[in-house]
Amino acid sequence: MTKFIFVTGGVVSSLGKGLAASSLAAVLQARGFKVRLRKLDPYLNVDPGTMSPYQHGEVFVTDDGTEADLDLGHYERFTGVSSTHSDSITTGKIYSTVLAKERRGDYLGATVQVVPHIIDEIKSFVTNDITDEDFIICEIGGTVGDIESLPFLETIRQLGNDLGRDNVLYIHVTLLPYIAAAGEIKTKPTQHSVKELLSVGIQPDILLCRSERPIPEEARRKLGLFCNVKAERVIEASDLKSIYEAPLVYHANGLDGEVCKYFKIEAKQPDLTVWTEIVHRIYEPAGMVTIAIVGKYVQLLDAYKSLIQSLIHAGIANNVKANLKWVDSEQADSVSDQLKGAQAILVPGGFGERGVNGKLEAIKFARENKIPYFGICFGMQLAVLETVRNVLGLTEANSTELGQHTPEPVIGLMTEWMDGQTLQKRQLNGDMGGTMRLGAYDCNLDKDSKVAEIYGMTTISERHRHRYEVNPAYIDRIEAAGLKFVGMSPEGDLPEIIELQDHPWFIGVQFHPEFKSRPFSPHPLFVDFVKAALDQFSKKG
Repeated sequence: MTKFIFVTGGVVSSLGKGLAASSLAAVLQARGFKVRLRKLDPYLNVDPGTMSPYQHGEVFVTDDGTEADLDLGHYERFTGVSSTHSDSITTGKIYSTVLAKERRGDYLGATVQVVPHIIDEIKSFVTNDITDEDFIICEIGGTVGDIESLPFLETIRQLGNDLGRDNVLYIHVTLLPYIAAAGEIKTKPTQHSVKELLSVGIQPDILLCRSERPIPEEARRKLGLFCNVKAERVIEASDLKSIYEAPLVYHANGLDGEVCKYFKIEAKQPDLTVWTEIVHRIYEPAGMVTIAIVGKYVQLLDAYKSLIQSLIHAGIANNVKANLKWVDSEQADSVSDQLKGAQAILVPGGFGERGVNGKLEAIKFARENKIPYFGICFGMQLAVLETVRNVLGLTEANSTELGQHTPEPVIGLMTEWMDGQTLQKRQLNGDMGGTMRLGAYDCNLDKDSKVAEIYGMTTISERHRHRYEVNPAYIDRIEAAGLKFVGMSPEGDLPEIIELQDHPWFIGVQFHPEFKSRPFSPHPLFVDFVKAALDQFSKKG
């Protein structure tokens, strides 16, 4: 029978529950088990798709078009298992589903309540769409004690009874702060957090304790005593220089071993060779390249979580450290000065007109100075716009996202497109949530293009998240200026990839390749981009 592991967090937010769940899953995989990870988010939004990155960080997108929490990116990067709509739920989705059922009369006139209706819906999410997985690891968002988390905590409490305690394990991630004035680690915040968990009927089986210092044996014994947990199941989770060291450290500290003991499972020791090699390359690279990332969310790097990790993966593949230089695109007047010294330039995805001039300046700088350039989603569209304005001379050209009444709509709202055999339609004033081109779409590559050489194939599938497209009416004129469209949708109507001729490396893609990169399987575009930056460094050196 499938075993369920529920991961909760206490004391403060941002303790790394997602990293803990992902690392445990990676080590269990290395022991030969099949794992799947799920995220239960307590916020009332249906999904994070309409939330500002400053509110929630990056919006991760799955192959099936689900807009999800950035922790699903961790799940995929650590396990290689692609997430689906079945792996991400929010309070908003749960209530929307229950209310829709009530409107249809599914509850036969009963009073709709949190217990049982909301709880049963969450249970259904947790336990459905399971095949032959050995472990389902569910991370509960938020912090124990938050009012929003109560329905999820009640759900996992009930599942302990429904599924049997032999099939359910509770891991509580908590904080052991070091008080410098006292010169010691304090256990009281964790004790209080466990009491909060006990108040809703959940006894944690394992404590995963975040600490910036080693946990003394006396503190471990004290926690075990007061939290009713075996001392050997008080697991240290110290701060790390790289998140990719976590599987190695958590295994060394006994986390996966205690999980197997709890479930009375005899399992082989994990083969962590791949993680050892990844960490070795991160900590002992043979060189370094500097890549400038020009964006408007540079004050909150969680907005670019997958992008950052993809460049780290590409650095691992090239055995170099990718030194990321963050350039605020809203400071347009100083962008060119900030780009000096960078061996490559990247403009990521984004929405809205704020910071556009700085991004356009960066693209012009890369084009004119023959510096490797990578434009992702909005970064591709702006590369097209920069060429049309500065090479073709259409100075009034614009995207209708930035100016609806432009006389030269080079970039326009995508109102309809084919999704397989289905015609998808959108309206300008329609709902924002879930109305983009989302998820995996195929793309056909020009067989003589650089990207075809990089991918080693001429048909690819990549994940999308955008509303606007390059206007096909301008393709001929744009290509005459040297910017070639080397990737198109299978129907031939949606431009997907551009390459600038007579340039060492200038590529823009309409999709988000960062969502498919893994440390043990880096995305080829990022690998080649970092290689191009390395070549640029060698030429200058």
